[in-house]
Amino acid sequence: MHSNLVQVDLANTLEIIAHKGAAGFYEGEIAELIAGYMQSNNGLITKTDLRNYRPVWREPIQADYREYQIVTMPPPSSGGIHIIQMLNILEHYDLAALGHNSPTYTALLTEVMKYAYADRSKYLGDPDFFDVPVNELISKTYADKIHQRIVLNKISPSEAILPGDALPHESLDTTHFSIADKHGNVVSNTYTLNSGFGSGVVIDGTGILMNNEMDDFVSSPGVPNQFGLVGGEANKIEPFKRPLSSMTPTLVFQDNQPIIATGSPGGSRIITAVLQFLLNTLDFKMEISDATVVPRIHHQWKPDVLMLEKGFDAIHVETIRSLDQKVYISGPGTSLESLEIKNNLFYGFGDTRRPDSKAKGL
Repeated sequence: MHSNLVQVDLANTLEIIAHKGAAGFYEGEIAELIAGYMQSNNGLITKTDLRNYRPVWREPIQADYREYQIVTMPPPSSGGIHIIQMLNILEHYDLAALGHNSPTYTALLTEVMKYAYADRSKYLGDPDFFDVPVNELISKTYADKIHQRIVLNKISPSEAILPGDALPHESLDTTHFSIADKHGNVVSNTYTLNSGFGSGVVIDGTGILMNNEMDDFVSSPGVPNQFGLVGGEANKIEPFKRPLSSMTPTLVFQDNQPIIATGSPGGSRIITAVLQFLLNTLDFKMEISDATVVPRIHHQWKPDVLMLEKGFDAIHVETIRSLDQKVYISGPGTSLESLEIKNNLFYGFGDTRRPDSKAKGL
């Protein structure tokens, strides 16, 4: 037996925003309720803070991967940079010939992920406060230098991989959706509260959940956050600064036409989930359903543990362990929501890792 959850306060909030737009949230009744709740509970947000808030429009990151064009999210997300960085390295290999999720392929992905997440720990933050070396990190030259350090079927300990050594000197409650229409408009959208139900605080009278994005900052260099990610000065807490995230909404084009939109929730595992979906579709030529449901792997440099999803080939697991890579068998932590446009037809697939995931055509 179950009953419906009726959120009257939230419905009223959404109705105000629908009629008044951004001003309906950042000013007026809702702003008064937020600021009042903060004042009553030793919070820091004021009406002035809300009124002065402005989103920042940023140019997406674009790069070529084989015959495809990748368009993805720029800093202060780390997702786009490291998707491009890893694709640039993997472009040196015939991945299909290695075999999907084979020990050789898995070890290669593990090495590539370590290099990317090592760089994330030092070079990624809000570009309004830190000079993120975007062009260097996504350059083919940099990727080639990393590629030359990688030996197939060999695992490097994380301690042997330093951030930027080859340079020339996000939650379980994130949400993603991908949308396409008949006019050729395509949207890949990721948004987040960070952590389960954000901070667990609802502003009285609004139905609004407060996020927990402060955890995406570095509280102290080298101290891991809830996802085990470490960072440095680039992502330290500062006034007016936006925290680093792992969100990776991504579009794929071929011959200047959109063919794929994808993204996922999952904290630090978002980036590697999107990477593997792109490899599965673009290199292994899988349908988006197969590309989604196959087991995924994840390594984020520190801790030096390779996460393999349940269902990963047990014999391959033992082979990878024999390469001196510590392995952890994990449950699902991501949920890809993707669409593909092919032969003027639209295909969508919601990741079966989450019960509320779905694809729908109108």
